[in-house]
Amino acid sequence: MMQKDAVIFDMDGVLIDSEPYWRQAQVDVLAGYGMTATFDDCIRLTMGRRLDDIAKIWCQHFNLNIPSEELQLSIMQAVVALIRQHGEPKLGVVSLLQTLQGAGVKIALATSSSMPIIDAVLNSLNISQYFSVVCSADNEEHGKPHPSVYLTAAQKLDVSANQCVVIEDSVTGMIAGLAAGMTTFAVPDSIDDPRFAVASGRFSSLEELEQHLIKTGEVKGVMVR
Repeated sequence: MMQKDAVIFDMDGVLIDSEPYWRQAQVDVLAGYGMTATFDDCIRLTMGRRLDDIAKIWCQHFNLNIPSEELQLSIMQAVVALIRQHGEPKLGVVSLLQTLQGAGVKIALATSSSMPIIDAVLNSLNISQYFSVVCSADNEEHGKPHPSVYLTAAQKLDVSANQCVVIEDSVTGMIAGLAAGMTTFAVPDSIDDPRFAVASGRFSSLEELEQHLIKTGEVKGVMVR
């Protein structure tokens, strides 16, 4: 087994349980345009997608006669406000980050979210000091499930793709990590979802994943203490 040098985190659903904020923001903003979307619609149509894709999907879905950029901005502002108001790290986040940093592991963030949302999360959770590299899929030609945001993160960390571990919660993100040629661990809401069977490993929590890394020594420097 080749020991990995770097861990790349997805953000929404991994570091912060922000999916409910994303859904609430989309439902609220669309209601302002007289459209009724449900949380289930958000999960089915837009979960794990980049914000510009989300706005385009809704404009097509509801045949909205507005610029998708307008919808995009409104959703982003609503998400940022909800994160600033309610944001808390998911269970096990800080412990895992401290373990990785203490072991000298390179840590990056590679997310579909836009920079204002990334900044809101990192500041609200007080965890920006752990990440030497932060990448938004906004700066890529294609969002997840395309692997480019993960490949950019590896490049900026100065490690090869096969030396990286990706931590994801969505099917879209898992596909992106695997397509990048990276060991991709899933920590999904529903661990029994058969779609996650192709992940390199699936875990019910970040705490369980941390124990796995300590036990296996899969990431360089992280070992039984």
